[in-house]
Amino acid sequence: MRDLNIPQQRHPEKAHRADNAQPKKPSWIRVKAPGGKGYAETHRIMREHNLTTVCEEAGCPNAGECWSAGHATMMIMGEICTRGCTFCNIATGRPQALDAFEPGRVADAVAKLGLNHVVITSVDRDDLEDGGAEHFAMTIRAIRKRAPGTTVEILTPDFLKCPASALETVVAARPDVFNHNLETVPGLYPEVRPGARYFHSLRLLQRVKELDPAMFTKSGIMVGLGEEAPQVRQVMDDMRSAGVDFLTIGQYLQPTPKHHAVDRFVHPDEFAAYERAAYGKGFLMVSATPLTRSSYHAGEDFARLRAARLASLA
Repeated sequence: MRDLNIPQQRHPEKAHRADNAQPKKPSWIRVKAPGGKGYAETHRIMREHNLTTVCEEAGCPNAGECWSAGHATMMIMGEICTRGCTFCNIATGRPQALDAFEPGRVADAVAKLGLNHVVITSVDRDDLEDGGAEHFAMTIRAIRKRAPGTTVEILTPDFLKCPASALETVVAARPDVFNHNLETVPGLYPEVRPGARYFHSLRLLQRVKELDPAMFTKSGIMVGLGEEAPQVRQVMDDMRSAGVDFLTIGQYLQPTPKHHAVDRFVHPDEFAAYERAAYGKGFLMVSATPLTRSSYHAGEDFARLRAARLASLA
């Protein structure tokens, strides 16, 4: 199918950076400050159940909006990651042993929040033989038991050093959405995701569809890391070849000066063009805006995703 034109506008505030100076944050990168009754209640429930959220650990710009609405993406298996991705604000080191009671606490929190849809993610656990696959499965099963009306979306690591049975264990637990982010274009992996392998991640998503063709799959990338539009379009093609249903594209925001620098701030018009191109390539659902994140508006997007599949089958 013909690629749609992606405008590569080069305004001064988002020009390519050849030095360590950061481009000025443009007017379209705005977020709601945390606060309010809903935010406080979500915070209370997370602390009461001793749970970690990726909203806090990764410094998500949408945390104020999501928590105020009672939505939080729960991060299981601890706060320490065994990888050292240069875009990520989660601490790297030697994790503690898994908490066998965590799946139950997650399920209790989901029930108390009254969620229709929940997103569960994790740190990478290369120290575990199965990469934490059984822990994911236990968490999914606990939510099904405690909150049977809640749909479950998981955002998993790549299980790079694990046997094939690890992925099979997670898929067998039947999450409603299986998400694994490619994060960036393959040419940037050595500097952005040095511990990962692009084609392994792509194959992981393809394998999910082979194990359960009816399961929704989802993946996302960040832009503004130094990629070019043709590379982004190639990632879209790769995802579609792997059967990915749902694509997210968001602006990379540098967590601290020690992290990978922002190359440029991508204009909203470019995001809109990426969205048009992605739908043209056959994705059932696309979210492409500067503030798009994997779990942002995940519940509403899941409802639209199901509707899009039904429409495609009609």
